[in-house]
Amino acid sequence: MSQKMNRRDILKGAAAATAGYWVLGRQTMAQELSSKSPNEKVNFASIGIGGKGDSDSEHVGKLGNLVAICDVDTDRLGKKNEKYPKAKAFTDFREMFDKMGKEFDAVTVSTPDHTHAVATMMAIKAGKHVYTQKPMTHDVSEARALRLAAKEAKVATQMGNQGTASSKLREGVELIQAGVLGDVTEVHIWTNRPVWPQSPTITTRPEVAPVPANLKWDLWLGTAPFREYGAKFYHPFNWRGWWDYGTGALGDMGCHTANLPFMALKLGYPKTLVGSSEELNKETYPAWGRADYEFDARGSMPPVKVSWYEGKKDGKLVHPPEELVKKVLEQAGVKGKGGAAPQLNNSGSIIVGSKGMLYSPHDYGGAWVLLPQEQFKDYKAPAQTLPRNDKGDEGQKAEWVAAIKGGPAALSNFDYAGMLTEFILLGNIAILGKGKKLEWDGPNMKFTNAPEMDQYLKRTYRAPWTL
Repeated sequence: MSQKMNRRDILKGAAAATAGYWVLGRQTMAQELSSKSPNEKVNFASIGIGGKGDSDSEHVGKLGNLVAICDVDTDRLGKKNEKYPKAKAFTDFREMFDKMGKEFDAVTVSTPDHTHAVATMMAIKAGKHVYTQKPMTHDVSEARALRLAAKEAKVATQMGNQGTASSKLREGVELIQAGVLGDVTEVHIWTNRPVWPQSPTITTRPEVAPVPANLKWDLWLGTAPFREYGAKFYHPFNWRGWWDYGTGALGDMGCHTANLPFMALKLGYPKTLVGSSEELNKETYPAWGRADYEFDARGSMPPVKVSWYEGKKDGKLVHPPEELVKKVLEQAGVKGKGGAAPQLNNSGSIIVGSKGMLYSPHDYGGAWVLLPQEQFKDYKAPAQTLPRNDKGDEGQKAEWVAAIKGGPAALSNFDYAGMLTEFILLGNIAILGKGKKLEWDGPNMKFTNAPEMDQYLKRTYRAPWTL
């Protein structure tokens, strides 16, 4: 496989993707994976071992052998080596592949969003199975490229949106697809993010500060344009709010909270999208925003509108329409605290059908109630169509390891997760569109009525980084 994937490669076969990923994800792909026998231990390498990467590396260390670790922070490497002294430590994952590529079978990628794609693609090109944290990529074009490359390489993949492992989420998918809610025509998804500093608290770059001795700053920057280090403004957490590194509130939570409706409604490419927010700045994501998507009919499922709400406007969380919220809270029997008016949870979703609603006051869709409750008091779960897991974050990785050993593909494999990630990232582009309704040609990856927005589908990497 060549070291570069051009636009033609990215688009190859995309026209059939929306229908195809549901079949490939559970059947064809699973039949092609047989690199490990069921009793043989998998050798893992972990790229990024701080934050979420700490638990990701711990989980695979339990499920197999952790033989290599990579992080741009040498203090993190030292702490992890205390527990896994046999794991060889690196600060540059390119060197790790060069020196140890033959010694591991699978890779976890838990870096900031802007380096997800390059690390993941290197693993795929090396024939390694890969688990990449959500969102799969920083850019839409990267998600498309990884999805197609993983399919061609026939590797076992999983994106780290751990709510996918929830049996309750899977039952929610089944009941919607069984028609319990009737025809679903609207979905509302919200989050209290951002909970990190970004506009309007940050609109300019911080003062330059000395790079800590334990941090390889140039490697942390990776594909992003060079800028001087600013203490605590980027590493280790607040990068999420900066356009160059993170994917904002949508990227942080969308792959979790939108997962249930996206999977249940078999969503793929939206037809149109439009966004709104506070006044934008060039450095950070907005303090509040909204994105509205329209999807065409999918088989027997009717057209549907999906709305995303994030952040705070005028001191209040941006939420779905007040009338709908009031109806949902009353039907769900939610009571206000201390005599105050009832409130939605900080994160959740409402799925509206012709026969009723599903209200999930949960980050991951792992808990929900059918409304009106009286109408659904005799509800019985439909026939099971999805395997059960319900072991959370570690269970999601166990599902991936089972796929590596020839079992069914993990439920959030890249064929599914790539489509979900594209959907999420398009919401950020909608916000950049400042209220213009964008018409999206998914198979050809372009905006038909706004070619000027195509620039946001793909970044120019800083040399020498390539995909």
